[in-house]
Amino acid sequence: MQTPVPEVLSTLSTLRDYIRWASSRLSQAQVSFGHGTVTALDEAAALVLHTVYQPYNLSETYFDTVLILSERQAIVDVINKRINDRIPAAYITHEAIFAGLSFYVDSRVLVPRSPIAELIEQRFSPWVEEENVTRILDLCTGSGCIAIACAYAFQHAWVDAVDLSPDALAVAEMNVEKHQLEETLTLYQSDLFKELQPHPYDIIVSNPPYVAQAEWEQLAPEFRAEPDMGFKGGDSGLDLVIRILVEANDYLAEHGILVVEVGSSAETLQDTFPDVPFYWLSFERGGDGVFLLTAEQVDHYHELFIAALN
Repeated sequence: MQTPVPEVLSTLSTLRDYIRWASSRLSQAQVSFGHGTVTALDEAAALVLHTVYQPYNLSETYFDTVLILSERQAIVDVINKRINDRIPAAYITHEAIFAGLSFYVDSRVLVPRSPIAELIEQRFSPWVEEENVTRILDLCTGSGCIAIACAYAFQHAWVDAVDLSPDALAVAEMNVEKHQLEETLTLYQSDLFKELQPHPYDIIVSNPPYVAQAEWEQLAPEFRAEPDMGFKGGDSGLDLVIRILVEANDYLAEHGILVVEVGSSAETLQDTFPDVPFYWLSFERGGDGVFLLTAEQVDHYHELFIAALN
């Protein structure tokens, strides 16, 4: 006796049908977004297209393509996995898009989603002159997405990328090889600056752990599925941020800049240092909590930062 085909497989047929269906399922299940997508429809499109081996930027012309039964079943299975396991979609597809570039990701690293991508695409303008940037440092690199995007934006610069986690560095190494940047991008296992030579960097950029303990405990399951050490910034969220403020003084070039994402801890940071003129960057595509300081400012407030560390 032939097994009956489930209703969804027999009544839906095109890519467009399954993206719409998946969007409804994700919304109904109230999954949490924020890992590169912000709506159920965006996430549904990403998952469906990946499942049928199509690029994320596939022309809408193909959305009325009829899927074969095995493709339809594969999509249903992927959407069910996303809902039942409550893990970021990027851990299912093993791909995240950052600054227009594709990166391999898995549960060893946070899913790339920093608004700093927009700043990199603008080559940190107007804060630096592109032709004067010769060395860049990315602290807490994770998947390597910020460092790699910087290497593309500043093709004549050397880029160093640091992480304490050997697991994260293994993923970063995969992405460096994927983008064929072994000649200009160097990975270091280091507790921030500890294992680095005192090179003067024109840009130091970081998306460090900055989530306060109380906030961490309230995060949705999708965020709790990511590695803890990528989030936890101590009771205040600022443990690593303050260390970066202190130690960057020895590594910034004379006309260098320090760019750090502190996300939800932005208010805490500003309250901790009310006299420091953090420049809070704005982004057309959304996101906040990213500050910029010049090397001169980092030096000027160095003693204040040291006092907070102690």
